[in-house]
Amino acid sequence: MAIPNGFPAALLAVGILLLPVALGQQSRPGSSPPPSSTSPGGNPGGTRGGTPSPNNQPTPNANPNPNRPWFISGVVTLDDGSVLPLNVALVLACGITTRIEGYANSKGYFSLDLGSRNDGVLQDASTSGLGAAGVPPGPLGDTSGISGINDRQWLGCELKAQVAGYQSQRVDLGMRRALDNPDVGTILLHRIAATEGKTVSATTLAAPKGARKSLQKGLDLEKKRKIAEAQASLKEAVDAYPRFAEGWFELGRVQAVQGQFDAARESFDHAIQSDSGYVPPYIEISKLELRAQKWQELADITDKAVRLDPFGFPQEFFLNAVANYNLHRVDAAEQSARRAEKLDTRHQIPQVSHLLGTILADRHDFAGAAAEMRDYLKFAPQATDAAAVRSQLDELEKAAAGAAAPQ
Repeated sequence: MAIPNGFPAALLAVGILLLPVALGQQSRPGSSPPPSSTSPGGNPGGTRGGTPSPNNQPTPNANPNPNRPWFISGVVTLDDGSVLPLNVALVLACGITTRIEGYANSKGYFSLDLGSRNDGVLQDASTSGLGAAGVPPGPLGDTSGISGINDRQWLGCELKAQVAGYQSQRVDLGMRRALDNPDVGTILLHRIAATEGKTVSATTLAAPKGARKSLQKGLDLEKKRKIAEAQASLKEAVDAYPRFAEGWFELGRVQAVQGQFDAARESFDHAIQSDSGYVPPYIEISKLELRAQKWQELADITDKAVRLDPFGFPQEFFLNAVANYNLHRVDAAEQSARRAEKLDTRHQIPQVSHLLGTILADRHDFAGAAAEMRDYLKFAPQATDAAAVRSQLDELEKAAAGAAAPQ
């Protein structure tokens, strides 16, 4: 029997350029709800409002009504497998407005009724969870909206876990619908180390008022799709304060959107020179190196990005794996791909499974390769290469059966 071949490196790279589309996908459909969120002491973990089902999980609303609640369930775990800290809050964040919706139990499970509250009280989730005054009106401040649910109710809202000293993954609620599976899957927590980078630059606080005003004006113009005007305003910001890391980063993003890739790279380099611990410029540079298929440069910049933030950007581990695979450093590629797969709990980067399947097929682990390819087709059934992968999966399954047969 012929041994299935791995994908050529160049072909793999072309497929990876579709990454931004994959990152917009939702969590896998049909996942089973987590076990009971009742703690050993018998207290429900995280349930707020609604009537729990016999296993203490809320029953999803089969007939959505704008005056009925919306149930969400899932589990919080630590990315290193250690014991979960106590009092992990589940926070609903809509723009700058946040509210604690409930707590995970001692096992990490939670079930929330996002539509049960109609008290109009906003909580400052960054402190004690007590009511905070003076919060600008928004989705959480609209008591007429919070009492009900419709398909756009949570647009711009995210669910995250919160406990001091830890960084949480976020679940985008904006694209979820009333009839979706209530299970949002696993939310990972990561203990923040003192040596790790940050997604907010200290130079922003040090920037003079005029520079910050120009930055904000540029961002506003970008939202209005006035890109050339936005670029001019952002250039004013960095001219006024040359060490403005966030200003350089935003200028680079606008330049990249317009195809000014060399200028964008220079701006991102300026951002890193201004604040080497500021992570976002590294992420944007990795996109430029991927586009140019500069594999060594992509490996180098993603190495730096994941050292600064080994948790918040699973796509950087994936791109590091792509770079190393194309450089024929297969062990390093597999290691990064496994890390990306672990962090991508909602399977928003299905190409990870595609790459791992390719690596395992190259190593003649046909059963493992077939399992990864099945996952890829499960999480990206409409992918442009789905038919080709199904054909390869057939060959992998035949090879796996042949390898397992008695000699």
